[in-house]
Amino acid sequence: MVNQAVAIETYNWTPGQEKQAIQAAFSKAANTYDRSAEFQRQVADTLLSYLPQDLSGQRIVDVGCGTGYCSEQLLKRGATVVAFDLSQSMLDKAKERCGEINISYVQGDAEQLPFKNNEFDVVISSLALQWCQDLSVPLAEMNRIAYNKGKVIFSTLLDGSLFELKNAWSKVDLYQHVNDFITPSMVNLALAQSECNKFTLDCTPVEMTYSSALALMKDLKGIGATHLPNGRHSGLLSKEKLLAVEEAYQVFKNEFNKLPATYQVGFGVISND
Repeated sequence: MVNQAVAIETYNWTPGQEKQAIQAAFSKAANTYDRSAEFQRQVADTLLSYLPQDLSGQRIVDVGCGTGYCSEQLLKRGATVVAFDLSQSMLDKAKERCGEINISYVQGDAEQLPFKNNEFDVVISSLALQWCQDLSVPLAEMNRIAYNKGKVIFSTLLDGSLFELKNAWSKVDLYQHVNDFITPSMVNLALAQSECNKFTLDCTPVEMTYSSALALMKDLKGIGATHLPNGRHSGLLSKEKLLAVEEAYQVFKNEFNKLPATYQVGFGVISND
């Protein structure tokens, strides 16, 4: 049994190394993702509500498709879909879900989309762009490949997400255990920098509940959302530390004896009409 957490090591990673680490984290989680992705499905459903129910004749790319939940819903609405992801393991799972009719699968980087200008009627990305170092880059790329009168819609995590877990860990040690995310004003700035002239950003909290802090952390591990930026590591976690986090988290317990986990989500729409 490990009785002490290993100290954080900080590395000066290159962007390429950072991306490889993110890819590895999500590839490792491909087999467990769907069991832990209730929050991701809720956000995807909200994002999809920005589109018509009938998407017949529409060519759509799903950027950061993961295991293909959004892609599957788009297919059901009649669209022809390109499922796009950094992780081949995720694409393999998406193919198991969605099959091969009216859909193709492409591996690549959201910051360098391998598509022509004006290639898609709709570009969609749900909870993937927060893993990019500079949000303006994938936004510009997504806007580039959207047809002149097409639409780009995306969701991303914002500052304040998982504040309960972050607060609980702050009572235990000084290491970083929870990712930081950008503010709404920074998203608006990224939209402006990407030369998206007509856009809206809706920000809303989404609360999930858990029986324990450990259950929440298992879900985060299950979806691969455990990578910390710039090579930071929280180290090995002792049983004592996990118990301490569990105790610290109890101050947030609600009237139903559940522990909330609050995500701040930004829903963006870029219109090209």
